[in-house]
Order: sequence, then structure tokens, then C-alpha cells
Amino acid sequence: MTGTGRTWLKTILLLAGLAFGWPGFAARIAMLGVSPGLALYAGLFLLLLACLWGAAFIARGWLRWGWALVFALATLFVDSFQAATADAMSYDAFVTMTQSAAFAGDALAQHGGEMAWAGAGALLLFIAIGMRPGPRRPLPAWLAAAAPVAGLSLLSILLFVRGGEGGRGLPGAWVGTAYSLLYGWEAVSDPARPREDVRLVPRPAPDSGTDLGDIVLIVDESIAARYLDINDPAGVRSGLARPPAGVGVANFGVAASITNCSYGSNMTLRHGGTRGAYRRINATMPSLFAYAKRAGFGTVYIDAQRGGGAYQNGMDDRERRDIDRFVQFDAVPVADRDRAAADALVATLHNGRRDVVLVNKMGAHFPVADKYPADRMRYRPALPRGRTAAVTEMQLPENLVTGAESWRRYRNSYRNTLLWTVGGFFDRLFAGGVPAGTLIVYTSDHGQTLHERGDAGTTTHCSPAPAPEEGAVPLVVIGGDDAWAAAARRHFDATSHYRIFPTLLAAMGYDKGAVRRLYGPGLDAPARDPLTFNARFNARLGRGPLWVAIRPKALPAPPAQDTPAATPD
Repeated sequence: MTGTGRTWLKTILLLAGLAFGWPGFAARIAMLGVSPGLALYAGLFLLLLACLWGAAFIARGWLRWGWALVFALATLFVDSFQAATADAMSYDAFVTMTQSAAFAGDALAQHGGEMAWAGAGALLLFIAIGMRPGPRRPLPAWLAAAAPVAGLSLLSILLFVRGGEGGRGLPGAWVGTAYSLLYGWEAVSDPARPREDVRLVPRPAPDSGTDLGDIVLIVDESIAARYLDINDPAGVRSGLARPPAGVGVANFGVAASITNCSYGSNMTLRHGGTRGAYRRINATMPSLFAYAKRAGFGTVYIDAQRGGGAYQNGMDDRERRDIDRFVQFDAVPVADRDRAAADALVATLHNGRRDVVLVNKMGAHFPVADKYPADRMRYRPALPRGRTAAVTEMQLPENLVTGAESWRRYRNSYRNTLLWTVGGFFDRLFAGGVPAGTLIVYTSDHGQTLHERGDAGTTTHCSPAPAPEEGAVPLVVIGGDDAWAAAARRHFDATSHYRIFPTLLAAMGYDKGAVRRLYGPGLDAPARDPLTFNARFNARLGRGPLWVAIRPKALPAPPAQDTPAATPD
């Protein structure tokens, strides 16, 4: 092939690869309309396109292929996210997805179609940039070598100045690469600060022979508040609406999560971050386990999601050192792990020791088609089974983006999963017995949008512009005294995750006033909560959080028409 022919081939392949991102480009053009902003966007787009084209003619093969790999990976990452969410990837979303890398395999199972589509574009881009140019190159060697550096510098500076905003509608190759550079710069310029030791002083532990009083936080996964019977008559049986005699259940109704993605909620629930200072507190203050150790409790972490001792949601070696028993279920089938977690919790509650226990449930983490046994299918029609039984986090039908019938089946599979992993969990826990004096707080890390409104996209949470239901979670206190029932009535549909950490510390024996000064009020405090969650948890580069208000009565109810074939629970 002649040099001119190879130049044309590389150019055509490059444009073909970028064409896979056309929906994002078209959305940005439609958003701007005929305006000066459109001219600025078009100029920036063409300049970045020219820099990308210049990278394809770098003389040194190792450098050219290196840039080709970087741009292809960035394209795969950004375009996969944007195809799944039907929205642009913000810098906040980029950081969140990077922090959730442990669930990449699960994302592949859920969004395989979108990732394959993005991968096709990334592959064309990789070949277009990496393949050897002809002997007669259209650019001087120095200009070709400078082109990707110039493009990356330009976009990174623009994003930095605008607080991470400005990448919407630009090629994923550039957006992902610039985000990565900014993220790396942040890591270098803002090194990890040392975590403080516990400064609060708890009251003395009770003498032996008194009520042992275990304290338990159960964090479920991806539970939509209104899909449980405690919050909606059409909800799935949770096991909490009619507890056994002698076990008090105080239902706080619909609560606001910390954020709409697992990492931020779990990290903050364990470290007590407040709305005004969550980044500082999460980074430098003691963990729940450290407070428990200081107060004389044993510490237990029951993790039904990960295996092999792997950490998740920001846990590290420092936090692990304060955990006496670290329980995972590598050999247990995924659909049975919550039951195994319930058994482990029952054993802990009856071990004769004062423990603080954190249970990280499997819950309804995607994929949901195989999170329950085939003979426990109560809601029909449901999604096809047998494809994702070993995936901890279900491949969706190809027409899910626009298919109302597919979402109907998804919601029914979700209901079946809740019946098994929530109702089944509490049935098993209550059958094992909850000792007097035990305090259990139950919630979920975030809610779900199950596309009851007919909106586009295939995501159920972690959306850059989330629906309120992504942050609407159940919140229940089990055990304790009658004061919890009164608090639940007072704050029904009007509290949040931010009240949980202070509640747990007070139960450990720390002074409520001192706890409130550091971490805010508990669930039993008279002050009302704003009932908002943070849609920009990774607020960076000078940008602040983005608070989304939840109006419980406006949340979509579980559609009754989904389940004409439902059988009794």
C-alpha cells in the first residue's frame, strides 16, 4: 500500500472508531443548539480530533502503540459507561467507577452489550493509531509526537479550570485520558493523611453477667425502599413487617442514602462522614471498628460479597487490624451467601461476648436473575436464568434500553431476589433468636431506579444525574427499647444514613453530646434530617457536592401490572 493509501486508511479507521461515540456528540449538539457555545464546542472537538490524528503518525512504533493503547482503554471505559447510562461521564462518575474497579467483572455481566459496542470502537481506534504509517508522512515527526501531548494538556487544563466539567460530547479517548491525568495529579498533590486514634472516652463496660448488648449494622445491597412490604403495600415480604413476639422493629420508612453508589455509602457508614465534612472525616477519623475496640467490644465483619480476604469499599490494612473476625463465604454459592451471613450473625449474637458487627450483604447486587433458587420464583414473568449464577454482582436483554417488557421482567427478578435475600435473611435471623439487649440497624447502601418511569439507559444506580429513587433506602432499627418506635414515628420518611454512625457510637457508650459535636445527631434526635443524598460524592477540583432531595410520596411504586402471575409468598 502506498504512503498516501495508508494515510487514508488510518484516517478512515480513526473516524470509524470515533463514530461509535456519535450519540454523545449528537446529544451535546442538541443541547447547545445554534449558539456561540456550539461554535466553541465544534472548535475544541476539531482541535482534539486533529491531535488524535496527529498521534497516528508518530514515527517511533513503541510510542505510537503506547498512545494507541491509552486512547483505546480510555474509549472503552468512557463509552461503555455512557452507553449504559445514556448520559455523559462526569469526573465524579469517573472517580466513582475507578474506586469500584473490584466489580468490573460484574459490570461486564450486566452491561456486556454496551461494553462490546464500545470495545468495537476502541479496537478500530487502537488499530488506526497504532498501525505503521507509510514512508511519506503528512506531518513532521516533531509535530506528530507533540500532538497527543498538546491535546491532553489542553483538555486537562480546561477540565481543571472548570472543576472537572467540560468533557461532555468530546471523544472518550480524550475524556478518559484527561480524567486519568487529573486523578493521578490529585493523588500526588493530596497524599493520604494519617488516620487519627479514638479520642472520645466511652463509659465503662458493664460487669459480666449483665445484658451483653451486641450492636449490629446490616448494610444490604441495592435495595429500593418501596419494594419492601414495610414501605409499600405492593412490596415484597421482607420478614420485618411481622417480626416474632418479643422482637421490636422500628421502621423509619424511606431514608436517604449517603450517595447513589456503593463505595461512598459504605465508606461513610464505616467512618461517620457528615454532609459538611465527609471527605475529611472519611480520610482521617477512626473507623467504626476502632471505636468498638476502644469501648471494649469484640469486632466482627461479615462480608457476603467478596472472597479470598479481599477488601472493598475503601477498606485497608489499617482498618482490618481493628477487626477480630473477618468472615467471607468463598465456597458458598452466590445465591446462598446472605443465608450463610444470617447464620454467622446468629452464631455471633449467641457467643457470650459483646460484639460490634458489620454485615455487608449480597442483597440485590446486579446481576439479579440468578440471585435466588429456581423453585423460589414467585414473581413472573422474570428474566432468563442460568447465565450468571457465579457472578457476585446478569446480563440484560439486548433491547433493555427501550424495552418496557424487559424492564418488567427485570423488576420481577428483582422482587424474587428480595424475597430470597431480604425476607429469607430475616426469617433465618429471627429463627435463630435475637437476644434481649441486641441493637440492630438495617439499611441498604443505595436504592435503585428500575425504570418505572420509562427513562432510557440500563443502569440502576451510580447515574451521573440520578433519579431520587437511587438514593431512597429502607432504614429499620431492630431490638432496643420502646424509644426507638417513638423515634421512628417521629422521623418516618424523614431521616438518613448520616444518623446511623452517631447512633452506633452512642450505643457503644460514648457520650451523645461529644458524638454529636463530631458526627451530628443520631436517629433518636429531635432535629429533622434534610432527606437528601449526594449525587456528586467525589466532589473535586473546587466543585461541591450535589444534593438530591427525596420526596417519598413521589417515588414510583412497584408497578402492579408487572406481576399478574405472582404466587403467594
